[in-house]
Amino acid sequence: MTKTLESITVSPSTGQEPKGLIVTLHGWGANAQDVASLLPFFNLPDYHFVFPNAPFPYPYSPIGRAWYDLSAENMYQGLPESRQLLIDWLVSLESSTGVPLSRTILSGFSQGGAMTLDVGLKLPFAGLVVMSGYLHPGAATAANNGLTPTLITHGRKDEVVPLQAAIKAQATLKSLGIAVDYHEFDMGHEISPQMLEVLRNFVVNAIG
Repeated sequence: MTKTLESITVSPSTGQEPKGLIVTLHGWGANAQDVASLLPFFNLPDYHFVFPNAPFPYPYSPIGRAWYDLSAENMYQGLPESRQLLIDWLVSLESSTGVPLSRTILSGFSQGGAMTLDVGLKLPFAGLVVMSGYLHPGAATAANNGLTPTLITHGRKDEVVPLQAAIKAQATLKSLGIAVDYHEFDMGHEISPQMLEVLRNFVVNAIG
């Protein structure tokens, strides 16, 4: 396991000071390059982006990464280490990018969405974006930041992370007093242009 997170960093294409920072966490078996390839579809040229690689190797591909094990016999193995590493790395971003957490959006897809909820509820972000994600057991009970608005998007035909996971996450967060913007799409386990358009609107509303 790495001691820090390797990442792809993209400065605003406008050449101006960034309006904010968007961190996007990839899913199980993917990598930073996968989500970084979506950058043009975010349509947020005045934002700074950072795409980290998860710390653990993915057992089924030499280029894939994992935030923790999802195999039945080792479910969630590595999560505590990954969680702490991600928290420390996120806190360090303010000094490296110049953008405070209060102007940072933490987002993630699938397993990255689960990590977004897990870690994002512990830090004072401007907003959280969960795409086709889920809530770790007990993650919400550790929340100490009930003011962070959260966007949850999910496909109705998702066969990897069932829609019920999004419905449960929405209900749990709302019970904590967290403002949730919830959207379902007629699609499977994927990131669609429509999903990214909703993300863009959420970011603009949260930061400007």
